[in-house]
Amino acid sequence: MNKQNNSPRWYAFLLCTISLISYSQKKESLNVLTDDELKDGWALLFDGTTTSGWHIYNEGAILSAWSVKNGELVCDPNTEKVVRGDLVSDEKYTNYDLTFEWKITKGGNSGVFIDVQEGPDFPTAWTTGPEYQLLDNANASTHDLRDGLRLSGCVYGLAPLKNQVTPKSFGEWNTSRILQQNGQITFWLNGVLTGQEDMTSARWKELVAASNLGKFPSFGKAISGRIALQDWANGVSLRNIKIKQLQ
Repeated sequence: MNKQNNSPRWYAFLLCTISLISYSQKKESLNVLTDDELKDGWALLFDGTTTSGWHIYNEGAILSAWSVKNGELVCDPNTEKVVRGDLVSDEKYTNYDLTFEWKITKGGNSGVFIDVQEGPDFPTAWTTGPEYQLLDNANASTHDLRDGLRLSGCVYGLAPLKNQVTPKSFGEWNTSRILQQNGQITFWLNGVLTGQEDMTSARWKELVAASNLGKFPSFGKAISGRIALQDWANGVSLRNIKIKQLQ
């Protein structure tokens, strides 16, 4: 009687088991802080299950197009009968290191604003705080591609990329970082330095004055404020939003 060789079957089973464990561990690691991050002063701006800590700009904590799905903070372009608007942090921040992951829909356009001022005198978040552009460059409109000031990772509308970088295809996750220290802002996209400006400098004033944003007297003046996520009705998702406040 011949004994059947079960080695290939066991090998396949082992690979499948390892893959499932790896996937489970990766999924569990979303929107959490490691022990080292906690010791280093990092905090989560998104808990992975709720929109706690955020509200709609000038509207408060109301039903909106922003929701949480599968551990992602999602702005759904197809949501109906809700208020559309930018999602703003409840807290204000001055000097900090901010990291986050994001993915966007085909041809999508969104952004992360910093130093946002909120109140009845300010109609929108983007009229007060500079924007880290989130864009599907490969399928963007000619308007967004025309002058190099609106590519993903740019200090939107003000300066071209310091170093060329191509964001990942729509539907894939990118990693971004924003560092702000005493008005000096630095942007990275997927590990590449993309923007660096001093908001207290003469150069900054000149950049703003020469742009369409110069029409808004409060734009780019504050070096402290809220963080806002843009609802541009195209669809964007974020996760692992982490911040470390600096002295």
